[in-house]
Amino acid sequence: MTTITRFEHTTPPTRRNVLNGSTAKVLMLSALCSAYIQGGLTKLLDFEGAIQEMTHFGLLPAPLFAAGVIAFELVTSAMVITGFHRLAGALALAAFTLAATFIALQFWTMPEGPARTGATNAFFEHLGLVAAFLLVAGMDASGQTSKKPA
Repeated sequence: MTTITRFEHTTPPTRRNVLNGSTAKVLMLSALCSAYIQGGLTKLLDFEGAIQEMTHFGLLPAPLFAAGVIAFELVTSAMVITGFHRLAGALALAAFTLAATFIALQFWTMPEGPARTGATNAFFEHLGLVAAFLLVAGMDASGQTSKKPA
């Protein structure tokens, strides 16, 4: 009697499924949120500097705004990374980034020169972050990303 052995054909990982893996997803979402994590921790460790930053941008009472921004940056970043209400966290970070960009990077009011060039570049980089958070939110809303923790 002849026995036919069946071999499972396994496909090597492709870029698509490697990038969709849980570890890769956490790393990418962490990188997307890295500026907010770094900003929140820096403000937390130098609260006086955070108060000065809020005062500089006319956000008063500065201590309240500083505490709020610290909590906001850290909590919404955790939401995006873990998947706990990722849609809400991503939309909140998109809105926050857009507002902060128009408050802090008013390049059109600056005289020509290196400072204006830097502010212009940073302004458009921030618009890219807004778009990335909207993309994450849209993918989460459409079910293209797991709503479970990454």
